[in-house]
Amino acid sequence: MLTFARLSHDLAALEVRAGQVLMVHSSLKRLGRTEGGAATVVAALRRLLGDEGTLVVPSGTSSNSDTSRLYRTAVAGMTPEEAASYRSRMPAYDPATTPSDLMGRIAEHVRTLPGALRSAHPQTSFAAVGPRAAEIIEGHARDCLLGEKSPLARLYDAGALVLLLGVGYDKCTAFHLGEYRYTDRPPRRGYRAVVDDGNGRVWWEFEDVAVYDGDFAALGADFEQTGAVRVG
Repeated sequence: MLTFARLSHDLAALEVRAGQVLMVHSSLKRLGRTEGGAATVVAALRRLLGDEGTLVVPSGTSSNSDTSRLYRTAVAGMTPEEAASYRSRMPAYDPATTPSDLMGRIAEHVRTLPGALRSAHPQTSFAAVGPRAAEIIEGHARDCLLGEKSPLARLYDAGALVLLLGVGYDKCTAFHLGEYRYTDRPPRRGYRAVVDDGNGRVWWEFEDVAVYDGDFAALGADFEQTGAVRVG
């Protein structure tokens, strides 16, 4: 069983250090049995990062969007009437209360920590805790999933490191920033998500880069060849 002491030792061996800005993608289940669960993992990370370090996690949601893969799967085989009914019951995004579905227990624990901040984007939000949280989280534009007006760009500017715990490169959200930077005119598509604007449900529509993660595993394998990756 993984303990706080063992996690602290192993994370230190991966060079998690005080003062870093660290984005973590994780799967508690794949880490194995952990004494204290997600809280223990987060406590070990925060102890190593110290008071000057900032911990960041993806806290995105798919259950509030009718342009998401999750929605397409859910309504497959439904009649138009059934799909419309399903759409009308999709939960509106509220950054203060909406759970980060599909991001795992560790990310959800960070999101709910006292003092944690979460970005306002209804699909690709991030949560952070630490002295640089506001710098990274604030200003996440409605029409920017994972580009220059998102926390990913602020993480890049801050020289952040990425830690993959129990997950592979296919879960490395940081790679998406490259889709915005590799060309002046990346492919684009439309997106929709329902939000709670304080007065009720409102559907946001916007256009942004057509993000794609199908080649992230191969990209990560190539990245390892640069020597910039520590594995443990």
